Amino acid sequence: MSEISVSEFSALIQEYASYKLSIQGCSKKTVEEYLLDLRTFFRFLIARKRDIDPQSDAFTKINIRSFGLNEIRDITAEDIYDFLFYTNQERGNQWAARSRKLSAIRSLYKYLVVRRRYLDHNPAADIDSPKPKKTLPKVLTLEESLRLLQAVEDDRESPYRVRDFAILTLFLNCGMRVSELVGINLSDLDSELRSLRVTGKGSKERIVYLNDACAQALAAYLAERRGPKYASVHDRALFLSRLEQRMSVKTVQAMVYKYLERAGLEAKHYSVHKLRHTAATLMYQSGNVDVRVLKEILGHEQLNTTQIYTHVDNRNMENAMSQNPLAAHKPISGKLPRETTSETDKTQPQKN
Repeated sequence: MSEISVSEFSALIQEYASYKLSIQGCSKKTVEEYLLDLRTFFRFLIARKRDIDPQSDAFTKINIRSFGLNEIRDITAEDIYDFLFYTNQERGNQWAARSRKLSAIRSLYKYLVVRRRYLDHNPAADIDSPKPKKTLPKVLTLEESLRLLQAVEDDRESPYRVRDFAILTLFLNCGMRVSELVGINLSDLDSELRSLRVTGKGSKERIVYLNDACAQALAAYLAERRGPKYASVHDRALFLSRLEQRMSVKTVQAMVYKYLERAGLEAKHYSVHKLRHTAATLMYQSGNVDVRVLKEILGHEQLNTTQIYTHVDNRNMENAMSQNPLAAHKPISGKLPRETTSETDKTQPQKN
């Protein structure tokens, strides 16, 4: 993500950002993402007035510091529609990215109209969110998940093999986000390794319960983490990088891609987040986990977010059909339609 500073914006937008952080309790990352989208929106509006090509370097250098209340007051619904069209056609943003941009605009106007009453009109109020494509989450199969773990076990030359195995085990069993994983501290672990505390979106904490595989993988790593190898390290982070500091999201992502490649899975374009999808799908389909329980495990705000994991494959649907008690009921003839054609019928010429 491009770096952004609140100082790039007018005092009004800085006030809005402060409200999101201090009053609403949004995470710094969330506020930065909103500011990135608002910066693109403001630059788009300025570029149209100045006839600047949105694909040029000049676009990325547009100063938005003076874009304040008067400029925001003049924005119309048509301007917002044009921006969403631009992000789709020229920036190639998919529905999720466009929805986030619209959400940022709506959030700003809600603050200006409802919270502060600086404005009396919200041009984004009646704009529908981009409609998502109904696609199933891309996940690893059980066999592919085992291959991924085996790839780590086989990497005996890596000094971080035990750490990496523990990380992948947590991803595939607990379905936590990568940002949650890198934020875990030693103090977040239960003394018996049956649970740990993570901080999710919106700085909301939840307890993640650990199965035997997670407990054993963590115990093996903790033997190193609390041993002489890291005796001089004072960082409270659970997972440390080669620099003996808290692992970053990018470091974890690079590690996952490395082992996806070793397992022969890189061609399928899996990612760290797909491991979260995989854990959720395996729990729901193979573990018969109730979707409401799954919602709490994953730390979702809304149940409809979790329901993407309730998809079933064609084989499951076929099996379900065969379990219907009426499946054994025979037609009147006692034969299926495809069995009613006699050999004589097959040999007789058809009439025109």
